[in-house]
Amino acid sequence: MDCKFDCAKGLTIGNNSVINANCRLDSRGGLEIGNNVSISEDVILLTADHNEDLLGVVNREKNVYIDDYVWIGTRAMILPGVNINKGAIIAAGSVVTKNVEALVVVGGIPAKFIKIRPEKFDYTANYKRLFQ
Repeated sequence: MDCKFDCAKGLTIGNNSVINANCRLDSRGGLEIGNNVSISEDVILLTADHNEDLLGVVNREKNVYIDDYVWIGTRAMILPGVNINKGAIIAAGSVVTKNVEALVVVGGIPAKFIKIRPEKFDYTANYKRLFQ
């Protein structure tokens, strides 16, 4: 579905998780996706960047962890080193620069607290595309 992978290693995806079309998954620094995670179209998950404090171009890698029952909206971007905890929701178009606590809904650039969602995880994130 036209997803792009920056690396052939370092990627773990749990059960019943869905990754939609045109996503970029960078697993150079380690990318862990839990169970029942829903990742919408055009999402970018980054685990590597450049250290702007050093002269020249110096790569650095930082693990990204996405816990169970997280939903990431269309065109959101998760930056290196971010942990998104259980049941959190990332609004469409958000840029997540810091860890997101469990059950918290965030949105914006940079992503900021919107509200707390109810803790009710009696669903499975399975999605069948009509056309592929």
